[in-house]
Amino acid sequence: MTQEELIGRFIKARREAIGLAFSDLNTEQKKAVMATEGPLLLLAGAGSGKTTVIINRIVNLLKFGRASDTDEMPPGVDELKLSMLEDYLKAPAKDKAASILPLCALDPVEPWRVIAITFTNKAADELKLRLEAMLGASALDIWASTFHSACVRILRKDIERLGSYSARFTIYDTSDCLSLIKRIIRDMGLDEKNIPPRMVTSYISSLKDDMVSAREFLGNAENINDIRKKQIGDIYMEYQKRLLEANALDFDDLILLTVRLLSEHENVRAFYQNKFKYVLVDEYQDTNMLQYKLVSLLAGKHNNICVVGDDDQGIYRFRGASIENILSFEDQYKNSRVIRLEQNYRSTGNILEAANAVISRNVGRKGKELWTKNDKGEPITLYKAGDEADEAQYVAARILEGYKKGERWSDFAVLYRMNVQSNQLEYAFKRNGIPYRVFGGMKFFDRAEIKDMLAYLCVINNSNDSLRLLRIINNPPRKIGAKTIDLVTMISDAEGLTVYEVLRCAAQYPELRSAAPKLLQFVDLIEDIKAHQSENLDELYDYLLTKSGYKKMLEEKETQDNTTRLENIKELKSNIVTFMNENEEGTLSGFLDEIALYTDIEQYDAEADSVVMMTMHSAKGLEFPTVFIVGAEEGIFPGTRSIGDPEELEEERRLCYVAITRAKKKLYLTAAFRRMLFGRTSSNLPSRFIGEIPENLIETYREEKPFSRGGVRLKTEPAKKRNMSAKELPKPSLTVFRVGEKVRHTAFGNGFILSVSPMGGDALLEVVFDEVGTKRLMNNAVSQFMTKK
Repeated sequence: MTQEELIGRFIKARREAIGLAFSDLNTEQKKAVMATEGPLLLLAGAGSGKTTVIINRIVNLLKFGRASDTDEMPPGVDELKLSMLEDYLKAPAKDKAASILPLCALDPVEPWRVIAITFTNKAADELKLRLEAMLGASALDIWASTFHSACVRILRKDIERLGSYSARFTIYDTSDCLSLIKRIIRDMGLDEKNIPPRMVTSYISSLKDDMVSAREFLGNAENINDIRKKQIGDIYMEYQKRLLEANALDFDDLILLTVRLLSEHENVRAFYQNKFKYVLVDEYQDTNMLQYKLVSLLAGKHNNICVVGDDDQGIYRFRGASIENILSFEDQYKNSRVIRLEQNYRSTGNILEAANAVISRNVGRKGKELWTKNDKGEPITLYKAGDEADEAQYVAARILEGYKKGERWSDFAVLYRMNVQSNQLEYAFKRNGIPYRVFGGMKFFDRAEIKDMLAYLCVINNSNDSLRLLRIINNPPRKIGAKTIDLVTMISDAEGLTVYEVLRCAAQYPELRSAAPKLLQFVDLIEDIKAHQSENLDELYDYLLTKSGYKKMLEEKETQDNTTRLENIKELKSNIVTFMNENEEGTLSGFLDEIALYTDIEQYDAEADSVVMMTMHSAKGLEFPTVFIVGAEEGIFPGTRSIGDPEELEEERRLCYVAITRAKKKLYLTAAFRRMLFGRTSSNLPSRFIGEIPENLIETYREEKPFSRGGVRLKTEPAKKRNMSAKELPKPSLTVFRVGEKVRHTAFGNGFILSVSPMGGDALLEVVFDEVGTKRLMNNAVSQFMTKK
């Protein structure tokens, strides 16, 4: 056999053997997994299995290196090894010896040379778990993390090269930043009504995304001459000053300073470029300019960058995301390859046809068309309601019908454009005894008592953190009044000291002399708790709860609110214990980093059996058997502000595409002739997005009253179908409940009737359930789900 023939046969056999290792993937998925070298843009449509591709791509790199993407031969290949590989391919699947596969490898990649960046902690955690399941312990060395987590790891090691900040920096979350901005506005004597804190926070974040410092912003003559911009610039300058004094970074700083570090320090840049031979980025359509620069810096040497995204799902422009990053990828990275994942594993054919039809109207897109091997499925149902109450009752009726047929409550999701639209829906669900969760409500780590406990831990870790210190100095009450606190902050500003430094020297300031004993007692408290940092983290937390007096404060006054707050601070200990179990060196700063970065800690729980209500933005990445898209009207979806702006309108259309593709089996669209929002009633035309769906895909039902078509094409109700009013709820055999009776509800469990209030032909029941507490339910509606014991 000639050497040329040996090489040809070996390369062919190697490709086939590696392909067999990923035989569960479809053709395009396999191409993406095996294209390891150089820049790759992976356009992954909704439900196309992109996470599976990312995971298998990493597995391929670690097991086979670059073998699947080159004709280069590994050293030492001879006829014997070729024969072994060809015999492996001929053998039945059950007889294939996996020990032969290492023959295929060419420069297998060490795990620590791969970085995979995602946008959410949930996605990062899923990636880690699935990689560990496939690769074992070696997966632990892969950098699979969010942008912010990756930046924290880099900054903890090298931030001191930038000067000013120390490696023990604190991270301020969105709520902390807003509190600091509010305090600055107040200290400057400005009115929050004229210069809203949230607006300022968002503006500063945008400036940081564009790498514009406060000094640069104020150096622009146009900004100096604009009173509002001048005020924002002054606030920005003071905001950065106070962050620096507290040795604190906000989320934008984490990325901004990492970009600065890599840009300005060649040795640091070289270290990470050498370290990460392969860079993978998920949800690339959601990246902003700073994130784009960070990725470019990390991938700058080897250029082995794979970005995964869907330009049709770019819906975060309002957060600074730039759809241009994905649209211009081929211009930014020469000789890049593009692979499209268009096979959808989630939805029915009709749902995908509707989604394709809507998104095809957009101009700013790469272009792809989803398809599926799934059945065509049911038509899309459009319900034209009289008003928002009728719409809500219709949704409730359809959910009740589905539940009676054996579907779970959690099979249903209701998606809306704005949170305010949930009001009537919640009312209808309560009246009909439908258990539901409003996604995006107050998160665990946003609760006041949890923020208090975390503030204590932050101050123990970093006493310069003045923002957190001011939160706890009189919490629980220590007779340190607001005037004293104002004096402390004034001295802090005047002397250029941190608040804690002023407190430690309180007796030296005449204006603080009367309050000094209490202030010094607080300092002693903090120092005492700090002295216990050598203990296990859970023991430190227990000591903090007792020593601070916080636990005692909640226990002394027994109210339902205090009981809940006490349960919450105890639950925080569960997070601490989990962190300790997962991290051998479970440090306080490590725990605080994890909490600060874990912004989606209370994400959707698929196991909880209740109807899910959420905005369309929140639904991205989720899927449900049945989806209701409510409020599909001009002025609401698309919103008024987007109608006159082509770019904004395309973003709204992408949002519609995201919402439609959340549905697996059944999709409902609803629109109301009249709708009250923000106290004002308006008559809206049906959404243009309804008119963009092919007529043959929709079945339309309406309230008995006529609904204006408004020039939007809608399908007439089929003759064989009768008009279905939302008021036609399933007619149950009614049970009359009485005070004192024990009952069992299918969703809420056991309980007893506390009170019955007659209301026309119905009655309002107040029921105390063992597990979920008190619920107010209407007798007629709940009788189909609740029985007497």
